Amino acid sequence: MPTYEYKCKECGHSFEVFQSMSAEPVKACPKCKGEVKRLIGPGAGPIFKGSGFYQTDYKNKPSGSSSKKGS
Repeated sequence: MPTYEYKCKECGHSFEVFQSMSAEPVKACPKCKGEVKRLIGPGAGPIFKGSGFYQTDYKNKPSGSSSKKGS
């Protein structure tokens, strides 16, 4: 479940709400009960898992197995 950030149009109070994507957006500020606006966040950053990463999208061939034609 994502965390949504809201900002009140009346008092300027910023707050975050942890809610499901199908839940109705918050409409009232918890501080002054004024109208709120949902802010667009940067999204999640990359998640680094696994034993290693490659410089490009494809794994490089091992350096010992070059594909030279016979001499």
